[in-house]
Amino acid sequence: MPIRQLLILRHAKSSWDDPKLADFDRPLAPRGLKTAPLMGRELSRRGWLPDLALVSPALRTRDTWRLVAQELPEHVPAEFAEELYEAAPAAILARVRQAKATSLIVIGHNPGLQNFVLRLAGTGSDADVFQKIEAKFPTAALARFTVDEDWANIDFGGARLTHFVRPKDLG
Repeated sequence: MPIRQLLILRHAKSSWDDPKLADFDRPLAPRGLKTAPLMGRELSRRGWLPDLALVSPALRTRDTWRLVAQELPEHVPAEFAEELYEAAPAAILARVRQAKATSLIVIGHNPGLQNFVLRLAGTGSDADVFQKIEAKFPTAALARFTVDEDWANIDFGGARLTHFVRPKDLG
């Protein structure tokens, strides 16, 4: 069985300029419009290319994915999963377990994503990376795991946290 890759990306910086907008409908802020493509280019540069994207249907997550995907060398299918909108770790895990891909990217929201990453990290995880994520999981940040299990069998503590990339790390 091939080693699986799980990429967890928090949506890029969103705008709070229009107080009348529902949270679900908030667009990306100018900073988010810059950092999302930057993260897409970094995924390409590192060869961390997903086969499938699971994306919260909120506007800011859909726009983040659109801008990331434009920087990837090949089209990646996306599933917009209602259950990922402001999801708790257990809901994210349940959705990951349904995936049919070798390399998966999940794009969602804090605090659920950060808590999911911390709970998923198990034996063999990079302790320095774990500490950085524990301190802060900023917008457009990306955590990378390797997984030996089929997605259907993955559980908390069952993946190796290997990398954490923030936009500010990329200059």
